[in-house]
Amino acid sequence: MNIPFFELERVQSLFENTVDFNLTESGFHPFTMNELLSEVEIESLGNLVLGYGQTNGSIPLRIKISKLYNSCDTENVMVTNGSSEANFIACHTLLEKGDEVIMMIPNYMQIWGIAEEMGCITKAWHLIEKNDWVPDMDELRELVSPKTRMIAICNPNNPTGYTLTSEEMKEIVEIAGSVDAWIYCDEVYRGAELNGQTLESFIGMYDKVMVNGGLSKAYALSGLRIGWLVGPKELIADTWAYHDYTSITAGIISNYIAEIALQPVKRMEILTRNRNMLNDNLQSVINWLNHYGDLFEYVPPKAGGMIFIKYNLRINSSELAKWLRLEKSVFILAGDCFGMDSYFRLGIGQQKQYILGGLERIKAALKERFNL
Repeated sequence: MNIPFFELERVQSLFENTVDFNLTESGFHPFTMNELLSEVEIESLGNLVLGYGQTNGSIPLRIKISKLYNSCDTENVMVTNGSSEANFIACHTLLEKGDEVIMMIPNYMQIWGIAEEMGCITKAWHLIEKNDWVPDMDELRELVSPKTRMIAICNPNNPTGYTLTSEEMKEIVEIAGSVDAWIYCDEVYRGAELNGQTLESFIGMYDKVMVNGGLSKAYALSGLRIGWLVGPKELIADTWAYHDYTSITAGIISNYIAEIALQPVKRMEILTRNRNMLNDNLQSVINWLNHYGDLFEYVPPKAGGMIFIKYNLRINSSELAKWLRLEKSVFILAGDCFGMDSYFRLGIGQQKQYILGGLERIKAALKERFNL
């Protein structure tokens, strides 16, 4: 097998359903059908014909997605089975063996693994914790070269929750343009901003931009497995060819429910519910962390469903996560999954009492082992 082991996803898949408290979830507490849909909408599902549907996404759904971006229509949109498939298709559409890929780090590492499997040259471009995770633009300028094919970004960032400023986005565009590189931005947390202001997309800022999005994170609808790609029409047409070889189409039921979720009023109801949950939970988690003084260090996230925490204990992050899982049945995501030991990612999008219950287990564990 040539593709690198995707540690983050495998570890979560193995253990997230075997513990009392799964604090690795990076999205929000999911909706039930009854919470999301009206009685009329639920009843209408009974008349839905369970065929394939439009393989690149239903036209009503692609219309609604296109309206989330500037100067786009249905031909700028490809609907996928989650944003993970979107990443896979995007890499195989844009990249060839020997291309350089510069990737924002820390990050969800799927693109890194796909690019390496394809024979690309991967380079890390770092967010700097001591500067509150502000990206090192000088490093990016030094990394780009005539061989740079893609600059891969995650905005809002997973796992730090950092959001790029308009000035930083413009600078990234200028740097990409200097070497004629594509900007590929994972925008799956767009809509989960703590201040309630939806971030600007890279779409419309530069000709060579493709972004992904989806309903799994900011919309708390991970079970629908609806993601999408947005970009230039000719490029999106090319992604359809790869989509035909992967999943062919997202499910007809998921397309239909996604159309409802992205209706303007319903969409704002969803995002407001999740942002309120995020702000409330973040404050509770910060209060818990601050109780321990210098033991934990963190930069409060600006968006997303998680907080990235540095700890000052003499224990490897994977060992820490394993110990908490086995001893207290609470699961955190080790910083090793992002190539950053002495950190862990804590999900803050679940119901507050569930998160607090998990933190109580961690508190007991720290007292027993480290007398804290």
